[in-house]
Amino acid sequence: MAMEDEDNNAEVAATNVRTGIKRGGDVGDNGACIDRQPDTVVHQAGLNQTAGRGSRSGPGAHAATGIRVLKRNMKRNGSRSCVTRKTRFGSRERDWLKGDTQRGCVCLYGGTVDPQPPASGTQASSTPQTDLQLVLCSTSTTVEELCAQKKGHALYVQLHGDLVRRLDPSERPLQMVYDYLASMGYADPVRVQQEAANSDLSCLIRFYSERPVNADQQERTLLKGVFSVRKGKTQLHKWAERQVILCGTCLIVASVKDSLTGKMHILPLVGGKVEEVKRRQHCLMFSSAGSQAQTYFVNFDTLADYQRWHRQASKVVSQTVSLVDLSCYSLEAVPEYLFYSQDITHLNLRHNFMSLQGPGGLLNLPRFSQLKSLNLSHNRLGVFPECVCEILTLTELNLSCNSLHAIPLQIGNLQSLQTLSLDGNHLSSLPDEMGGLFQLNSLGLSFNSFSHVPAVLERLSVVDKLAMAGNRVESLDLCTLVRMSHLKNIDLRLNGLRWVKSENLEVVSQVTQLDLRDNCLESLDLGSVCNLETLHCQRNQLGTLTLSGFTLRMLHASSNRLTTVNIYPVPNQLTHMDLSQNLLEYLPDWVCDCRKIEMLDITRNLLSELPSRLLNSLSLRKLLTGYNRLQRVPELLDHVPLEALDLQHNMLAELPESLFLKALNLKYLNVSANALESIPPSSQSEESLSTLQELYLTENNLSENCGALLIGHQNLRILHIAYNQLLSFPASKLSKLELLEELNLSGNNLKTIPSTVSSCKRLHTLIAHSNHISVFPEILNLPEIKLVDLSCNELTEIQLPDSLPATLQELDLTGNSSLMLEHKTLNLFSHITTLKLDQKSTTTAGDSLSASTPWKHGYSEMSGQRNKLCVSVLAVDHFRDSVEACYGIFDGDRNEEVPRLLQCTMGDVLCEELQHSSVDSVYMCNTFLTSHRKLGMAGQKLGASGLLCYIHHETSDPGASFSLTVANVGTCQAVLCRNGQPVPLSKVYSLENCTEEMERVKVSKAIITEDNKVSGVTCCSRLLGCSYLSPWVLPKPWVHTEPLCSQDEFLILGNRALFERVSYQEAVCTVQAVRDPRAAAKKLCSLAQSYGCKDNIGAVVVSLHIGEDSCTCEPPVTTTEPRGPAPAPVPASVIPGPSDPATNLSSSSGIVTEFSSETSASEIGSEAGSTASDEPPSSGTVTRPERRCSLHPATTLCGIMVPGSGGTGPHPGLFQQQPSSTTFSSNQSDNGLDSDDEAPLEGVISNGSKLEVEVDIHCCAFQLRSGPHESPKDLDFEKRGFDHPGGKMRRQNSVVVSATNGCLLAVCGREIADLKKSPSTSSLFGKKLSNGSVVAPEDSHNLIEVALEAPKKKSGYFTAPAQQDPEDQLIVPPSLEQEVREQLRGQSPLVSGPSAPTTPSSLKDPVWDHPHPPAFPSSLVPGPGPTPILQQEVYDTAL
Repeated sequence: MAMEDEDNNAEVAATNVRTGIKRGGDVGDNGACIDRQPDTVVHQAGLNQTAGRGSRSGPGAHAATGIRVLKRNMKRNGSRSCVTRKTRFGSRERDWLKGDTQRGCVCLYGGTVDPQPPASGTQASSTPQTDLQLVLCSTSTTVEELCAQKKGHALYVQLHGDLVRRLDPSERPLQMVYDYLASMGYADPVRVQQEAANSDLSCLIRFYSERPVNADQQERTLLKGVFSVRKGKTQLHKWAERQVILCGTCLIVASVKDSLTGKMHILPLVGGKVEEVKRRQHCLMFSSAGSQAQTYFVNFDTLADYQRWHRQASKVVSQTVSLVDLSCYSLEAVPEYLFYSQDITHLNLRHNFMSLQGPGGLLNLPRFSQLKSLNLSHNRLGVFPECVCEILTLTELNLSCNSLHAIPLQIGNLQSLQTLSLDGNHLSSLPDEMGGLFQLNSLGLSFNSFSHVPAVLERLSVVDKLAMAGNRVESLDLCTLVRMSHLKNIDLRLNGLRWVKSENLEVVSQVTQLDLRDNCLESLDLGSVCNLETLHCQRNQLGTLTLSGFTLRMLHASSNRLTTVNIYPVPNQLTHMDLSQNLLEYLPDWVCDCRKIEMLDITRNLLSELPSRLLNSLSLRKLLTGYNRLQRVPELLDHVPLEALDLQHNMLAELPESLFLKALNLKYLNVSANALESIPPSSQSEESLSTLQELYLTENNLSENCGALLIGHQNLRILHIAYNQLLSFPASKLSKLELLEELNLSGNNLKTIPSTVSSCKRLHTLIAHSNHISVFPEILNLPEIKLVDLSCNELTEIQLPDSLPATLQELDLTGNSSLMLEHKTLNLFSHITTLKLDQKSTTTAGDSLSASTPWKHGYSEMSGQRNKLCVSVLAVDHFRDSVEACYGIFDGDRNEEVPRLLQCTMGDVLCEELQHSSVDSVYMCNTFLTSHRKLGMAGQKLGASGLLCYIHHETSDPGASFSLTVANVGTCQAVLCRNGQPVPLSKVYSLENCTEEMERVKVSKAIITEDNKVSGVTCCSRLLGCSYLSPWVLPKPWVHTEPLCSQDEFLILGNRALFERVSYQEAVCTVQAVRDPRAAAKKLCSLAQSYGCKDNIGAVVVSLHIGEDSCTCEPPVTTTEPRGPAPAPVPASVIPGPSDPATNLSSSSGIVTEFSSETSASEIGSEAGSTASDEPPSSGTVTRPERRCSLHPATTLCGIMVPGSGGTGPHPGLFQQQPSSTTFSSNQSDNGLDSDDEAPLEGVISNGSKLEVEVDIHCCAFQLRSGPHESPKDLDFEKRGFDHPGGKMRRQNSVVVSATNGCLLAVCGREIADLKKSPSTSSLFGKKLSNGSVVAPEDSHNLIEVALEAPKKKSGYFTAPAQQDPEDQLIVPPSLEQEVREQLRGQSPLVSGPSAPTTPSSLKDPVWDHPHPPAFPSSLVPGPGPTPILQQEVYDTAL
């Protein structure tokens, strides 16, 4: 009751504040009037303040600069109703916002409060400190106008939780937010306006009214205080109170207490010592280096001070050079005390916002007399700071990524300069004065705007590398390089280079390394570059290549169109050559003549044979010839040093008999995907000299006879012999492989695994899915076993030891339909990290209506040789309130947090977006952008590729044909099988595969490293997360819709690792041969592993049965009763809001989502619950329901009557439109990654940083049946209840309400136990983990953090200052308190009667118009007649 009164107080206060605003002033066209604290005077920016509240000095004077500040105090409490984005604005503010999309709201966060008392005394300190100010303004409002209005000094902006920058007075904060959202991918101005007001956006862009203080940053930048100090080691000096400062490399001690005037004692610490003084508590001894070392003793007051100074001083004394690293501190100037450290030689100011002026500005840097190295990269300088040219001692200068357009002539003053980095700017020319830098040996000009090689390089005779990657050099004349005889290394990657020529065939003798990757070359003749040692020319369009072979050592020419390579003379120094992914039909003769060739990669060509001389080479150690057309491998004539041989994906029927006899050093052999029927013997006698460690024989025609030939390879560690024709594996032979660590026997016809497998003591991985195994193998006694996959077999029972090995991490038993596990067995499995089991369920009559759908899915995830699984799958066969489906796959590459967050939230986000728009490109794009925002702090530094597929009807007509809408970012891909042929549906957003994305990233001046990664982080240009790489990496997806037809057989989803190894055509053929989706997905992953993939692999296979042949619809049974207006809905108990005489009930549209066991409802966020639609329920009368097929669904699913559907009459299971007090995190949620760790509030599905949201919800219910309470939970529910204004609410039936996907499922107590067993509803009663276990929701209301263990640390990746989104609460002015209380006393606690008519959703704004919900749950009405009052209990399972 107290909570409800408090909520009503807040509402009344909001109403009165808005009333006061109406009386006080008017709202301009482009701005609104200011409202400071409710008890303060209202001011207007730019208006005559003496003219009174809201007065104007002239018609429309300064209307554009009017700003309204809603200033609120924040508090942490457990109230059930707090102001949210939808309700924090009054009707006047909402009308003003809707009047123009160029108006909006800017959230201003306060900085750290100064602990010192204010100068104005107690009166000033009694004013509550405001954590958040909601500023209503327009896109034309400048920082200067905002600061003038709020009497502030400056505003600050923070992007992605990273650096904090002071805004220029002319910058416009709201326009900055709009531009940021537009760059992300939002196109609709109305949606941009709505997103700008979302508090979740603060993890991406956040404004501060004061500079936030980072204690850790202050500690590493500057330490100071007044402490007891004694100089020298003798007792001659006395202790005295002195100001002590630790800054840079020196300890500074003032000669006068509390003053920095007079003499300052400087103690250099580099190379010195800092030691603990044991005779005195909290005392440190600081000593300088050298024979004339000085010593100071400092006695600290507290242990915290002592530890802080000791930690920082220890870092300084351990340095070998006088280096000061102030990078990434958001500095505008260096600390003034730093200039006392005159021994500084290296100063790193990277990633700051350094200014020229000020005591610590760049103009003062020449005061460092010994400075040799200066790093000013990423400082948004805009112009070259000429003052740097006055530091004549500089030998290294880095000005990369500063948007520089020109270099000043004074650069010639730096005669000592040796290294100059100017990468990532807008330079197109260099001054001639740079030619006088005779000591310059390294010049970085990459990612600028040069169209030719600067002529000044001819005079820089010491520079040996031309670093000009990412420029605009379209042609290269080798004669230019002749004149620059000092250049040995040429880097012209990513230049759009179209031709390289030599006019007069002049010899270029000095160039030894040439990098021409990722250009547009069609032919390349470098015969005149006679001393070339290394050439990189990958990813061009080369048809011919001519080189000089005198000194050639390494050649990398993959991903071209080469049919031949001409090298003369024979490159006898060549050791490594990569000609993969070309069009070679034969190998040139000179390849066999190379005397020192060690590695040759010719995969993915058109080769039909290998020269005998190549395989018998005495230097070749690694030969990769997969994905060709080889039909035989030549015999080995003599012993060869070959160590790795890859022959996969050819047409080999046999291997040379002498392979293992002559290649005694062979350690790796992959002959998967051939037609082998046997393998050669390991030796001619019982003793074998084989050193083979990895053998891949997958996808051949091998029988069990090959087992006898494997025993000679006793050093074998990895054996993949999957998808062959093995009926058994010889037990005696398996016992000989004692060093075996990984064994894959999947896809054979095995009925058992030999018990001798227990002899393989080092075995940690056993994969034997898709066989006929009925007896569980004896592998749980192995000491190192980690992964066991026996899915898709015929297991019936498991004989377990008394205890399981502690190393066991994953056990997959899915697909064993006859397997029954006892309770004792499940308890024994409880410690396994990932336990995969089939969930047994009983299909009820209601479930049978939706049991048959035109699709069925299976999926597989494999971690490979990685320690963690960074791939997550989303699979929902029954999506929303129709026959729809949603599937997705998310690949985090190196992180597992983001994929799991996306798995848990993205389906629900899509569900909500579908209520806003029916345009595929709009709702899919907004789904990705909203999910990107909801990643919170995890998405700042981490990211993931993502792909989402949505199967739906083409139109709103349920009888229409199906369509498939696919959206993706990154490298996850989708392939549709149509008439047996692959149809790609996705776009690979990687820099190597997408030319337009590469160009976009280059134009935005990103640094692309040699491995084609943005800033060395990711090869993807579109990702969910990694927001700190914006605008280079964006979350906007590729969207494509494909109409489905009866010729569509199945859909394949996979991550990058899968499709790198398995082509689209092979994937389609593989699934066609298996048919069962789960087994097909398993096979795809196993094939990718056998083909050499060591990374995480994920695959989803969805079988499709689209067609009208199986339609079983019956015509509706007509009744004699005439159709008339629907009966009035059963009255609901409503409390009108203080500002609304009759509360309009808004509710989520009746959404009934049935989740597969792979993805439970509790793993999907509650985002859909925040969107309100106001369709009133209608009802009619039918004698019996229609029987509908899966292609023409009715409005009843799973026995749940959907409100709003026509043709329904009074039904005991139909719940009328009900307001609910269920709280959702929807629009304010940041997935628990944006707040400090706090205990979750009772009944709140939230993070500590979200605002509670009350949502009106249509209640969809299973049919209620009265009966005794059978669930222990029910007894507990009866003991608890909500306080009712008129007393305790009565309870007649046990009802559990589960908030899932925006709907409430009310279930009577008798059905709770059955529902928990059902795979489609068990997710409603707890969180379903990957191991099949269920976490009770009362264990934690923030399930996303429990499920994902989302990072909460504020260091490492998450170095941003703590970003708390405070809860919002309106202030009740003292003058209005009495009026508020009177209104509350006159408030009727319970009003019964017909529910108020609702407004159609099409006439209401979905965001700004939000009716005030009641402050307590209303009664649930199971049917007409006497209405029993049922008590609701919120069983929190939704996120």
